[in-house]
Amino acid sequence: MRAPRPTIRPAPERSDQVQSLVRALAIVNRLAAANEGVTLTEVAQQVGLSPSTAHRLLTTLEQERYVHFDAERRLWSVGVQAFVAGSAFLKTRSLVGTARPHMRALMEDSEETVNLAVEDQAEAVYLSQVECRQMMRAFARPGGRVPLHCSGVGKALLSAMSDGDLARVLHRHGMARITVKTITTTPALRGDLAQARTCGYALDDEEHAVGMRCVAAVIFNEGAEPVAAVSLSGPMARIPDQRIPLLGDLVRRRADAITAQLGGALPGWRGQLPR
Repeated sequence: MRAPRPTIRPAPERSDQVQSLVRALAIVNRLAAANEGVTLTEVAQQVGLSPSTAHRLLTTLEQERYVHFDAERRLWSVGVQAFVAGSAFLKTRSLVGTARPHMRALMEDSEETVNLAVEDQAEAVYLSQVECRQMMRAFARPGGRVPLHCSGVGKALLSAMSDGDLARVLHRHGMARITVKTITTTPALRGDLAQARTCGYALDDEEHAVGMRCVAAVIFNEGAEPVAAVSLSGPMARIPDQRIPLLGDLVRRRADAITAQLGGALPGWRGQLPR
């Protein structure tokens, strides 16, 4: 006698399950983007759900510790399990572990805050930061996103992209003006990126934040493709024009050292890796 065939659930039920997962992830992403807690009403409005549906998903996520509810302030925030999951991701990426000692050394050499970022969905996402000891310093929390066209790490990554990838990025997000110094035309950006390729580092000159400068260089993989960027940031008072070439050289050397340690290779236009 043949064994009975397994029951196949109808497609609408599976679709509902997937929809619930997408909605739950949207809530977690929204809470992760908030600097402080968010009310139930705000969560529901921002992810396009009814308050009852949002509350049901939030309580389920709370049971699994992916979100946390502050009963006194009536605010929802990211839970400890989300941090555990994120930490597991970082452990699987040798990039962060390899880069951290070089980032600390770069901070000591430059006395400025150092960041590590990768490109994701045509934006730069910060993975790690080593803060400097200065009273006034730049801050970019891990997980934070910045546009590619007006950030130091973003422009460094763009400078090493192919023409096709560069066009894809600009088409997806455009070139929004963030400050009066933001580059907003493709010809001007291409000229800036050409300069970055020539000197080996990119410069954000108050293009993302007024009064702040950022110098960044690219980290390459074994195929000589851009995999990440390392940068140092600080106020203009500490990064005047005459100091930029020195800082640029420091950043480029550290980026090349990380590339070498990862087994990466520089593209032909960048010369040789340090031995």
